Amino acid sequence: MIINDPATAPPSTPALDTILLLAASKRLIALGTFAAMLLGLVVVLATKPVYTATATLMPPQAPQSSLSSMLGQLGGLASLGGAGSLLKNPSDLYVGILQSRTISDRAIEQFHLEERWHAHTMTAARKALDGHAQFEAAKNGLIQISVKDQDPKLASDLANFFVDGLYSVNSTLAVSEAGQRRLFFQRQIDEEKSALFAAEEDLKRTQQKTGLLTVTGQTELAVRNIAQSRAQISSLEVQLQGLLTFATNENPEVERVRSQLSTLRAQLARLEDSQKQALPGDTEISANQVPEGSLEYVRKLRNVKYHDTLFDLLSRQYEAARIDEAKSAPVLQVVDRSVPPDQKSGPPRLLILIGFTVAGFCISSAFVFLQGALRRAKQNTETGKKLKQLHESLPWLPL
Repeated sequence: MIINDPATAPPSTPALDTILLLAASKRLIALGTFAAMLLGLVVVLATKPVYTATATLMPPQAPQSSLSSMLGQLGGLASLGGAGSLLKNPSDLYVGILQSRTISDRAIEQFHLEERWHAHTMTAARKALDGHAQFEAAKNGLIQISVKDQDPKLASDLANFFVDGLYSVNSTLAVSEAGQRRLFFQRQIDEEKSALFAAEEDLKRTQQKTGLLTVTGQTELAVRNIAQSRAQISSLEVQLQGLLTFATNENPEVERVRSQLSTLRAQLARLEDSQKQALPGDTEISANQVPEGSLEYVRKLRNVKYHDTLFDLLSRQYEAARIDEAKSAPVLQVVDRSVPPDQKSGPPRLLILIGFTVAGFCISSAFVFLQGALRRAKQNTETGKKLKQLHESLPWLPL
């Protein structure tokens, strides 16, 4: 007769205890897993499908971009400060513009996203938009704009809005060297246009006063030559001011304009010196050339010709700067505009269902392990007393 002595029995292993505990509570675990799977099925059926619309842009090449131009003007300072390493991909600059608050607020306002997404503040609407829109600078240099929403048309319209918004903001920010010159000459033209109008009105009043309609011969030639020389000098002075807004005194273009100015000033001095017997206050037209009654008219005519010539010269420089700006402006090219997607991109229904099922199994198993640990703790006299006291203090705990 063989008698099993508990003292000599082999000890139980933790793995075997775990298997036995799970086997004993298999019904509870299966029930919890099934309930979680049903909950996941309800969530999957209740969740509306999501559509993703995409648009693709090709940014300007690095040598043409405003960023490269800016770093080129910095010269050695850019390498010292590490400015060239700020952006690993040139497209990152445009991705940053797409993520700006300026474009986001325009999109929220145009599509009424606050009401659509039930956002009570602009900050909440911006966060919601950040969750719907994604901008990626791909390794191939292209920029991809992806917008997801339950309405495929809204997703497509938002993606195209970001394309147009990037065009608008980039054209505002990209003020190149030619753009600075264009703006400068535009202001000068506006001022000169007003001065020319005032001079013409002054000449008109003088004509009505003196009865003279025109002058001929050497008087007209002297008026034209001196007025043209003065206008050319004024035009070059304006051009020099425009150059000095972005160039140094040692710039070759600055030196060239200054040399032309010196030549023209010497030429004007010779023209003025050639006028003999000049009247006080009028060094351009001599008394021998113009009768006394015509002096006032000649002065006004000279003033009109001066402003007219200067206006013409400034207009030419303005057009040249405008053409240069159009050539140097960074051009964004649209590879693909967004179209309303016809296939949903989410939610991942199968993954959601599997996730709920796995979570139900884990939670049920954890509950079974907790119950087993409590039972073992109650078998210990000291621990059992403490658990009893805890249950008396907190009777809602399942101990």
